[in-house]
Amino acid sequence: MIMLMVLSFLFFTFLVGVFTYLKTKGDNLTTNEGYFLGGRSLTGPFIAGSLMLTNLSPANFSGMSAQAYINNMSVMGWEVCSGITLVLVAMFLVPRYLKGGLTTIPEFLEERFDSGVKEFVTYLFLISYILSALPPTLYAGALVLSQLFNISELLGISYTASIWITVWAIGIIGAVYAIFGGLKAVAFSDTLNGIGLIIGGLSVPFLGFRYVGNGNFFQGVIKVIESHPEKFNAIGSNGDLLPFSTLFTGMILVNLYYWGTDQGVIQRALGAKNLKEGQKGVMIAGVFKILTPLIVIIPGIIGYHIYGDKISDADLIYSHLIRDLMPNYFLGFFAAVMFGAVLSSYNSVLNSASTLFSLNIYKPKFGKNKSDLEIVNKGKVFGLIVAFVSMFIAPLIMNAPNGLFQYLQTVNGFFSVPIFTIIFIGYTTKKVPSIAAKISLIVFVSLYALLQLVIKPNLHFLHQLAILFLLCCILMLAIGRKFPRKEPFILKNKNVVELTPWKFQYEVAIGIVAFMISFYLIFSKLGIVTQNYSNLKNYLIALWSCVGVIICFVRKERLKKIKIKNIKIIQGEF
Repeated sequence: MIMLMVLSFLFFTFLVGVFTYLKTKGDNLTTNEGYFLGGRSLTGPFIAGSLMLTNLSPANFSGMSAQAYINNMSVMGWEVCSGITLVLVAMFLVPRYLKGGLTTIPEFLEERFDSGVKEFVTYLFLISYILSALPPTLYAGALVLSQLFNISELLGISYTASIWITVWAIGIIGAVYAIFGGLKAVAFSDTLNGIGLIIGGLSVPFLGFRYVGNGNFFQGVIKVIESHPEKFNAIGSNGDLLPFSTLFTGMILVNLYYWGTDQGVIQRALGAKNLKEGQKGVMIAGVFKILTPLIVIIPGIIGYHIYGDKISDADLIYSHLIRDLMPNYFLGFFAAVMFGAVLSSYNSVLNSASTLFSLNIYKPKFGKNKSDLEIVNKGKVFGLIVAFVSMFIAPLIMNAPNGLFQYLQTVNGFFSVPIFTIIFIGYTTKKVPSIAAKISLIVFVSLYALLQLVIKPNLHFLHQLAILFLLCCILMLAIGRKFPRKEPFILKNKNVVELTPWKFQYEVAIGIVAFMISFYLIFSKLGIVTQNYSNLKNYLIALWSCVGVIICFVRKERLKKIKIKNIKIIQGEF
């Protein structure tokens, strides 16, 4: 069994590596744009695939399945609400980023405020990568792979030792892959692994329901729903880890930071060949994000039905399902896919860390008279240092009190919303000065640390982030009113890529929002929880009928504008 797993694992991993090499060989990796942005040549499907696989790390599979196993589907908010966030990013942030010709997000902060703000945020990004991005990815990957290959038994070592060994194996391979391949190699391999991840991810709930239904998938679905209807409730109460109310406060802010300003994620859109492809890629990812609960959360409920509450470490529930339900010949393939998912998330962050260090710290301070190749090489060295530090931190997450996923989200709060706050004010105002951004960052991080580490109020951390966001926005606006910039900020068009927007962006945006609402109707007391399917059907018909009417109106207005523009062109007004 182990030999078959190893062979299929090596075959798929080797296949992805070979295809990636053949696709990207000859690419210019000696320039900043060639190495860090894939030569600004990424198309929609590659952007979408890379975004999805960067996000769908084993931390999602292990952590979210664990939370569904313990509680219910309320954690779905992190996934489903990303749909509307990606719509906002595609329509409002991507056009501005590409217009400004950005390579890194802090570049905008330098233009809008000053080099001090850029440097401050760069350090925040790098610290967040070392503490809250790379270690959880490595640890979650080690959890899954060490269980699949039964490393502790195979090597005759303790469970803790097996986690350390697996973390370091993944970390070293991933570092080599990311640092010497550049963004285009990462994006291409992400897309290939993404196809495998969808197949492998869907197979877990499929096999789980078939097992419960004694070979009949649909009988299994009915049996699990009828046995545990409360588990399918996505409307979290105040007692859940993700109350429904947080979706309207800190949740949207954290998601906007992650999808719209986190260098490790948005770098894919920055590498788009034009605005159309950038928007298309981000919105396609939004559609798939709404579907991800089917592969990262539902398995936790299936695991609860099969094992009951016998699993002491909930983070291992996903690994148990894979090992117990999958046929031997498929295990190696799935292990390779999960390995690819780990590498994707890990590689993406390492590539971004190298980008930020090279262009925002090394180049301004030490690289003024140095070539692009020298600057890129310094970034690679820094990436290796970050990789090794993260390998030391990752196994320590075993001691996190509320599980892997909650650790990840809570720690992110120190960096995510503080950075998003100054970017939000930077884009929506013209006269707020740089000193306001610096004060806001210090106040936000200090108060959040005080709340989390000292006061510890009985208030969800997402609500705390929303309150601090409002407080710091008011603070920045007050400073801007008292000490405004001498000259209002104007975003200049750098003419780096073609900026014609995707013509279907509004129709797709409306569809994504309706899709998100549909999921909440299905997984609530209006749907599966009470099993009132006739009313659910009526709700969905009414919702999508409204969507159809709105889309028809939007298309009619677009055609009207095109007709007016064509008439003006004929009359010589353009």
